[in-house]
Amino acid sequence: MADDVLRHVQDGHSLAHAIVDTVREALIVLDRDLRVVAASRSFYQTFGANPRDTQGQLFYDLDNGQWNIPTLRRFLEEIIPQHRAIEGYEVEHEFPTIGRRTMLLNARQVFEEEYPDSTLLLLAIEDITQRRDAELEKDELLRQKEMLLQEMQHRVANSLQIIASILLLKARTVQSEEARQHLRDAHQRVMSVATVQQQLQPSGLGDRIEVGPYLSKLCDSLRNSMIDLGGPHSLLVQAAIGTVESSQAVSLGLVTTELVINALKHAFPPGYEGEIVVRYDVDGAGWKLSVSDNGIGRHDDGHERAGGGLGTSIVEALSHQLNARTEVSAGPQGTIVSIIHVA
Repeated sequence: MADDVLRHVQDGHSLAHAIVDTVREALIVLDRDLRVVAASRSFYQTFGANPRDTQGQLFYDLDNGQWNIPTLRRFLEEIIPQHRAIEGYEVEHEFPTIGRRTMLLNARQVFEEEYPDSTLLLLAIEDITQRRDAELEKDELLRQKEMLLQEMQHRVANSLQIIASILLLKARTVQSEEARQHLRDAHQRVMSVATVQQQLQPSGLGDRIEVGPYLSKLCDSLRNSMIDLGGPHSLLVQAAIGTVESSQAVSLGLVTTELVINALKHAFPPGYEGEIVVRYDVDGAGWKLSVSDNGIGRHDDGHERAGGGLGTSIVEALSHQLNARTEVSAGPQGTIVSIIHVA
């Protein structure tokens, strides 16, 4: 019986040698005492080991003990008593000869109940140092890009605030009412751009924006930043769940701001407490953005208040960028302006 076991073990070791020699990855075969039975050429090449000093040696003693890694010992000692297979175990170690290495370990125990002494442990070692270094470098580049983006956004925001303040100051000093109104309109549009830019600060180019929270924050800012635009009106947001790219979010934000400002300026008579509703609906890959009010709507002379002049031109240009069309419904009960994108 003992001869059979010995012969079986020897046959197993010979088979291990034959298989390992054909493997391109760094693979090492250990017996139940964690002594090296065989190792692949890739193992010797990757870690600078010598076959004569490796085979038959205790794994932890290889190359003057450089494989005596505490995390690796725990890794192996979990496998032996529990007959477990472990995959994707990451170990980082500073080797005296080859320097720091990050390794991904996969291990599996191979045994037969009839010959328990022939148990072998297959240990595959993937050197992922370059991959991890590349990932760290990528993360660092992204961090630097984010810092630069935040700095750029901060400077843009400051510049917009300065421009808006200059326009407002000029509007208060000019004598011409027409010039004053043009300066106020310019101030409001600069503030609308600043408001949209502020809401997009956490996002980078190409990121997707959740429309509901974005519009809610945008309208909150509009309540606080718009001046000389009438009485205490309510501004509500009703938005379905959906996301758009940051570039589309900019256009949506500018359209929303333009339409809200237009409603505040034209929909309500002095002293009238009105309501403006910003609504975003999703239909498959399509969507509809609408801004409605319960103001004066259609005038007695039949003229529709649809945000004429520069406001209309801005909304139509932004709608074109969004591959959307504009619809206006105005009546005695108020006005609805819709921007509709059909996929």
